[in-house]
Amino acid sequence: MRIVTAAIGFGAAVIGWAGVAAAQDFQPAIIFDMGGKFDKSFNEAAYRGAERFKDEHGIDYLEFEITNESQREQALARMAGRGGADVVVAVGFGFTSPLEEIAPEYPDTAFTIIDSVVEAPNVRSVVFEEHQGSFLVGIAAAMASETDTVGFVGGMDIPLIRNFLHGYRQGVAHVDDDVTVLANMTGDTPAAWNDPTKGAELAQSQFDRGADVVYHAAGGTGLGVLQAAADSGKLGIGVDSNQNHLHPGHVLTSMLKRVDVAVYDAFTDAMMGDMAMGTLELGLAENGVDYALDEHNEDLMTPEMIAAIEQAKEAIIAGELAVESYYESQE
Repeated sequence: MRIVTAAIGFGAAVIGWAGVAAAQDFQPAIIFDMGGKFDKSFNEAAYRGAERFKDEHGIDYLEFEITNESQREQALARMAGRGGADVVVAVGFGFTSPLEEIAPEYPDTAFTIIDSVVEAPNVRSVVFEEHQGSFLVGIAAAMASETDTVGFVGGMDIPLIRNFLHGYRQGVAHVDDDVTVLANMTGDTPAAWNDPTKGAELAQSQFDRGADVVYHAAGGTGLGVLQAAADSGKLGIGVDSNQNHLHPGHVLTSMLKRVDVAVYDAFTDAMMGDMAMGTLELGLAENGVDYALDEHNEDLMTPEMIAAIEQAKEAIIAGELAVESYYESQE
């Protein structure tokens, strides 16, 4: 991982624990975003990271699953205050404003936010280069398509999700710029993350318009996308967690976003008294994003697809192939 301190004015800081915290004295905490820790996607990846830490170190963690927006600030304050947490991981960009308010009130608590940047000396911000991982699955989609039409279903229509789409489009065009990419966003409120019925409807609409592979970046809504692909005899592409196993034979691959590593590292670094603050940008070079290949999709991913993806992956890491982010496209 590389720590990027130029993005925020205070540079790198280290929370001053005195040596390695004794196991019984160290208390980590995590707050999951809307959709819950078993969403089979973004939150569940974070949950796996927390569970890995617990299994390896024998230290339990506090947890909370928010169900509405008003709970964010209260949950942060409760974990850092009455909960006595030494480190609190907030899963999702929705915690940005609440954390900006709470972090200064608890200067001795280390915070980590996933998918956003909060400028405070006791906050680690972890962001991912989703466009790079999406580029790889875009290559897979274009090579697997027999109709020269592929699709994308996003969750909440925000720049973060536009970044997935932007990278996906570039990956498709890398194979064949004549392949059409259909795209729909589910909505403009947080409810867009947890509407599998709407996800299925949007995917089916794209299948009806000729798409035969649809990639989702929609949290729990995406489960409906993958179900629609299976029901229609088409292909879906998962996101965040490895979703290949959900519908074997109908999930071409999954774009992995290693939120689990971000959570595990935050807990571990805080426990060891070595938690560097600032912004971590995790892309292909840092193993922050990737694509999934396992026994559930090995019959779908041809040697030619794998070779093309691996070649692009190596070129991106080497700096020989540039994948533009959505944010760069708006400058």
